[in-house]
Amino acid sequence: MRVAGRLASDVLDMIGEHIRPGVPTIEIDRLCHAFIVETQQAIPATVGYKGYEHATCISINQQICHGIPGDRALKKGDIVNIDVTVIKDGWFGDNSRMYYVGEVAPHAQRLCETAYACMARGIETVRPGVTLGDVGHAIQVQAESQRYSVVREYCGHGIGSHFHEDPQVLHYGKPGEGVELRAGMTFTIEPMINQGKRHARVLADGWTVVTKDRSLSAQWEHTVLVTETGVELLTLAEGRSL
Repeated sequence: MRVAGRLASDVLDMIGEHIRPGVPTIEIDRLCHAFIVETQQAIPATVGYKGYEHATCISINQQICHGIPGDRALKKGDIVNIDVTVIKDGWFGDNSRMYYVGEVAPHAQRLCETAYACMARGIETVRPGVTLGDVGHAIQVQAESQRYSVVREYCGHGIGSHFHEDPQVLHYGKPGEGVELRAGMTFTIEPMINQGKRHARVLADGWTVVTKDRSLSAQWEHTVLVTETGVELLTLAEGRSL
């Protein structure tokens, strides 16, 4: 899983320079797909997953998650989430990042930075003996302290030799509730933070999730391992810290 996680992170490192105005999202997906298959000799996990056809989910502005790559071209000021999962030797690595298309509005940048802080706060809570309720509560408090909301319809998940495993990792909750963490567990933490209300709806394509009130949304994701003393990030880019 360390190998798969690093490969997934490398995809998001690679694609960063291509996030610029005028580039269609299908081209971003094509570049990611080719990098995973040809350079990494790995498998894009989402291709064929429940009928999905692409190597990435690309969600822009009001899109919360599961945005489908297509002809839509990026525009200056967009905030973009790219979510990618790589399979290597039967193991999965899953992560996503936010990108700015040129200069973005201060309120959009603040949202993205707060969403990252929410993910980081959740990760920092992870260690043996705490519960998933503790993790979700930490994320929720971080978001709501900045007057943002946490999407509740979608959550993190266990991951390993399968894409989605137990447990579900909610990004809100009450301290002490839920599954108690123990060393060896692997799962994603991927809070979706809205500028407005938390409510979501799915578009007619059956995949793309947007904010009901059309407010901006931002998300970051890491795959984590519970260690004997704390947490290890399996999708952390080389040379970076949380």
